[in-house]
Amino acid sequence: MEYQEIMDRLKSMFSEGNRKGMARFGINIEKAYGVPIPFIRKMARRIEKNHTLAQELWSSGVHEARILAGLVDEVDKVTEKQMDEWVKDFDSWDLCDQVCSNLFDKTPFAYKKVIEWSSEKKEFIKRAGFVLIACLAVHDKSADDKTFEQFFSIIKRDAYDKRNFVKKAVNWALRQIGKRSITLNHKAISLSNEIEELDSEAAKWIAKNALSELKSEKIQMRLKEYKSKNLKIL
Repeated sequence: MEYQEIMDRLKSMFSEGNRKGMARFGINIEKAYGVPIPFIRKMARRIEKNHTLAQELWSSGVHEARILAGLVDEVDKVTEKQMDEWVKDFDSWDLCDQVCSNLFDKTPFAYKKVIEWSSEKKEFIKRAGFVLIACLAVHDKSADDKTFEQFFSIIKRDAYDKRNFVKKAVNWALRQIGKRSITLNHKAISLSNEIEELDSEAAKWIAKNALSELKSEKIQMRLKEYKSKNLKIL
C-alpha cells in the first residue's frame, strides 16, 4: 500500500460519532478522522515495514496516520533526531502511548530518552518519558532490577506534577516497575509510601492508586508464582 492509498483509506473511515467518543476520553480530535485502533492495526499488518512511508505518514499531521507511522516504521532506521522531532508533535495521550509502545521503546535510545524527556516541562514530552518507563518495564525482558531502580528518583521528583496526563503516566511507570519482580515490588511499595507522604494531591493519588494494585492479592500471588519459576511478571 502506498501513501496516498493509505490516506484515502483512512479518510474513507471518517466518523463524527467516533471522533466525539475520542474527545470524551481526552483525545485531541482536531486532526483526527475517528478511525478505530483495531482497524489501524489491521492496516499496519498489511503494510510492509517502510521507514520512508512512516515519515510521509507522520508529515501528514493526521492523527491516525501518525499512529500508523509508529506501527510501520523500521526500528533500526529510527534516529535520535527523529524521536526528538516526533515527540514534539505529540498532542494527545493516545498518540504518545501508541508511538512509545509500538516503536520508541524498541530503539537503542529508549533509556536515554527516559532521562531526557522526563526532565522536560511540556506535558506530552514529559509524559513520553514516563510512558517509556512503563513500556520498557513490560517489553525489555533482559533488563535487571537495577535498570529500573534508577528511575525511582525520577518518579518521586515528578509525583508533584498535577497535570492529568503526566500524573497518570508517572503512576503507570511506578506500577509497571513494581510488577516485574518481588524485589522491585517491595521497593515500589516503599517508594509509594514515601510519595503518599508528600504534600501534594497528585502525589497522594499516584501513591494510593499504585499501592492498590501492587499490594493486591492477585499481583502478590503472580509474583510468588513467577519467582518460583525464576521468571519476571511480564
